[in-house]
Amino acid sequence: MRRRPTEAPLRAGTAGDADGPQFSEDPEDADMMVEGVPLSQLLEEYGQQCALSNEIVAAHSLDDVGKHPDFTSAGATLRWMVIHMVEETARHLGHLDTIRELLDGETGYY
Repeated sequence: MRRRPTEAPLRAGTAGDADGPQFSEDPEDADMMVEGVPLSQLLEEYGQQCALSNEIVAAHSLDDVGKHPDFTSAGATLRWMVIHMVEETARHLGHLDTIRELLDGETGYY
C-alpha cells in the first residue's frame, strides 16, 4: 500500500504536480492503513516530507498562488496552504490526544 506524502497539497498547488492524495484512485483513507512498516520508517519518511515542504515554502512567497490547470482549488495562496497544513496537523494531533486519554485515563497537561 502506498503512503501519501504529507506535503502533496503544497507540491500540487505550487508546482502543478498531479501526484497527491486528491489525485489518488486508492480508497479514501487508504494512507491510514499502514501494515508491515516499522514506526522508525514512518517517522523518517514524515521527516523527509517535512523537509521537502520546508524547501517548497522557502522557495516561494506566501502570497504566491498555486497553479494546476485541472484543479481550481490549487489556486490558493501558499499562505492558505501552510495555514491549512497547520490546521490539519492540529486536528490530527487532537485525535491522537483523545485516543491517548481513552487509553491512559489522564487528561490535561499536568
